[in-house]
Amino acid sequence: MLNKELLAPCGLYCGVCGIQAAYRGNDQRLKEKLAAAYGLKPEEIQCRGCRSDRLFVYCRVCPIRKCADERGFEGCHQCAEFPCPNITNFPYPEGKTQILRAVPEWKRLGTAKWVEAEEKRVSCPKCGTIMFRGAKRCGRCSEPIPP
Repeated sequence: MLNKELLAPCGLYCGVCGIQAAYRGNDQRLKEKLAAAYGLKPEEIQCRGCRSDRLFVYCRVCPIRKCADERGFEGCHQCAEFPCPNITNFPYPEGKTQILRAVPEWKRLGTAKWVEAEEKRVSCPKCGTIMFRGAKRCGRCSEPIPP
């Protein structure tokens, strides 16, 4: 069943987000690593998804989420102005690259198939475990995850 709380309007699907994975799995080691990368404390690494009641600190103030909400859009894939300045000025280059890749796919595939494709992109080629965007190795079998 599709969890709509994980549908970030920008196309950075929360189901494969490291922040959400660390919080969901209570992975203290990953929380510490992410906290260091974001300049936060490990206890601030928490999120249930962009459309949930528990958002990551940076997602709470995201202009992309605010824009989609104001327009009544599920995501940027429904907007004729994509990519807008909110996307082109996205502060994290890797995130911006992912957004520019994901949103056209979301539009082309529709939500359910797009979610399936996003999860497949980060699934372990050996055991099939769904990892998170940026994972280097499978947490279950230690197989390297292709970039």
